Amino acid sequence: MDYFAQQAINAIQQGSIYALIALGYSMVYGVLTMINFAHGDLFMVGAFACLLIASFFPLPFIVILILVMLATGFLGALLERLAYRPLRNAPRVSAIITALGCGLVIENVVLSLSPYAKPMPPLFTVTGYHIGGLSVSTLQLMIIGVSIALMVGLDFLIRRTSFGMAMRAISFDAKTVPLLGIPLNLIISVTFLIGAGLGGAAGMLYGQAYPVIAASMGILVGWKAFVAAVVGGIGSIRGAVLGGYILGTVEVMTVAFLPSTYRDLVAYSLLLVILIFKPYGLLGKAPNQKV
Repeated sequence: MDYFAQQAINAIQQGSIYALIALGYSMVYGVLTMINFAHGDLFMVGAFACLLIASFFPLPFIVILILVMLATGFLGALLERLAYRPLRNAPRVSAIITALGCGLVIENVVLSLSPYAKPMPPLFTVTGYHIGGLSVSTLQLMIIGVSIALMVGLDFLIRRTSFGMAMRAISFDAKTVPLLGIPLNLIISVTFLIGAGLGGAAGMLYGQAYPVIAASMGILVGWKAFVAAVVGGIGSIRGAVLGGYILGTVEVMTVAFLPSTYRDLVAYSLLLVILIFKPYGLLGKAPNQKV
């Protein structure tokens, strides 16, 4: 029983990181009905931004987190302004190819600056607590606590503020919204900023949990987070969170009870089964009713 509870804690930690990244995919899809395939690379940039800041400035954890989110957030908003906005009325395949190209550009820029994997320094002293047969570290508590705080804050922003109302209005009818005086481009840019900032925060937390980072780290993790967003119901904020935790749980429990090589096979097979019965995801809706 203790072993199962221990794996449940590990699953929440892993799922928290996936959920933060999945939120970025869902937010962009919600307002533009496009998949930002560069989002996984923004996650990677967050990890490297954390490494860069921590190497030169001995700042507190929370300050570094804010700086990382701002850096990746502005990079995401810059991508929207320079790469995606000119293609807003173009065929969707053009936006998809552009997103893939942007991801490759980001990855190769980082690769040219840092061709080898880098160790991530710890940002605080990690202490372990033992309760019965359970072992919980301050790092796990930090990752889970920060992730949940960011997700709750985002949920409040979307459901309780005028910005969130404008964002939801755009997801229903982007052509009519400007007629109501809502600054369409500003709302979309801020959506990209917030989504990329959450991805950057996930990269920073991931770097603390797995303290070796590389330019290619965003590919696999980014794809998994995308799958989590689809399973939860892409375009749904709460669906992205649910999908992230489901994927994290399936992965951790598979490794706990089966050979580790079965992890991706079991995870993706189960997720495919979910999509067969819920093609719009667990909390997703038909296209004309999204978000």
